[in-house]
Amino acid sequence: MTIKRILVPVDFSTSALRALDYAVDFAKPLKAELTVLFVIEPIYYAMPDLAGGPMISGLIDEQQRSGRVQLTRLQQRYAKRRVKVRALLQTGTPYQAIVDTARRQKADLIVMGTHGRTGMAHLLMGSVAERVVRIAACPVLTLHPGTTRRPTAARRRRSTTASTARRK
Repeated sequence: MTIKRILVPVDFSTSALRALDYAVDFAKPLKAELTVLFVIEPIYYAMPDLAGGPMISGLIDEQQRSGRVQLTRLQQRYAKRRVKVRALLQTGTPYQAIVDTARRQKADLIVMGTHGRTGMAHLLMGSVAERVVRIAACPVLTLHPGTTRRPTAARRRRSTTASTARRK
């Protein structure tokens, strides 16, 4: 399997940004394209009178503006590291937007962080990553919140050298 296109959904949480760092390290040797996706979830209210009001419209506009600013910062941060990151902003149900974007972009892999919720929080909030894993047409690599960056060749050599020295 050749990996040429990687999709990384972000919500700008620590977990999502770790997954992005991991995807960058993973993509470099493969010379794969990286697309970062931020999804704004629509706001639904039980009272129809509030659903289309100017306050809601202003909130969505602010989320879009903030999302664009944060995506631009990410692009600039990775440009300094000589990594080209394509940024997309979508509105919709997060798991569906991720899967649809992966299909449209012909992604070979989705790399995403998980929040590690369990118990009642998982039951009430659900898991975007879990749904993506279930319905995505391409492989999905999920990273638990405690996952660190993928070791580089230099770090692996240092680690191997240090463990060999300790054994002697």
